[in-house]
Amino acid sequence: MESLIPVVVFLVLVLVTIAKGVRLVPQGSKWVVQRLGKFHSTLSPGLNILIPYIDDVAYKITTKDIVLDIPTQEVITRDNAVILANAVAYINIVSPEKAVYGIEDYSMAIQTLVQTSLRSIIGEMDLDDALSSRDHIKAKLKSMISDDIADWGITLKTVEIQDINPSSTMQKAMEEQAAAERARRATVTRADGEKEAAILEADGRLEASRRDAKAQVLLAEASQIAIQKVTEAIEQNELPVMYLLGERYIDAIKELSQSDNGKLVLIPADIPAAVRGILGKP
Repeated sequence: MESLIPVVVFLVLVLVTIAKGVRLVPQGSKWVVQRLGKFHSTLSPGLNILIPYIDDVAYKITTKDIVLDIPTQEVITRDNAVILANAVAYINIVSPEKAVYGIEDYSMAIQTLVQTSLRSIIGEMDLDDALSSRDHIKAKLKSMISDDIADWGITLKTVEIQDINPSSTMQKAMEEQAAAERARRATVTRADGEKEAAILEADGRLEASRRDAKAQVLLAEASQIAIQKVTEAIEQNELPVMYLLGERYIDAIKELSQSDNGKLVLIPADIPAAVRGILGKP
């Protein structure tokens, strides 16, 4: 029985040696190998052979895209407005050895770098531009940090601005400003409408006055022509005139008699004498 102990120990040693020497790297990962404490190589997915007890897998790095959430922070714009902004960055580690040996904590470093760059970009913009220029901020942010993280063997796939909103105090001030602007526009619109109505009314009165004056002139000219024609027609004979005036006189008396306010109507007995009196003739 005791003779089996060395055999068992030997078999265990062999199995441990094989386990340390043969490594299967899963797809989507890369392993960083150190030889005697110094970087030696990077293992790709698949079967890999190491020197047992000399080579050691120090880091296991994913080659999948990594999503980094950039926390919300307060940013002051060029016109001293406070806004809240956060983002999300998509990175990919292309050189695992640079990522593990070039920076202590690449995730924290990238978050800090994005936050700092975001404050710098928005700080050069006015509030209105910052709220409406997400694509511009995104493009500028990507160009600013891509070169820096490339030294760490990391590629920035994209960076998105999740939220960029005014602070609660600034939102209240903007709402009050918008309400005041709407009230001002309503007042201006109402004043313009009243002004336009007054102008149209005045134009209407002016046009009516012009037409009334023109009508009066036409009536006067017509009366003048009628008088001339009557004068030429009667010459020295006053009987037609007396007839016409008498006819008009009778029509006027009829209208007075039909009026609701008419109480008493006097008709001269001698109409010719009344007509002569109107004409001023004895």
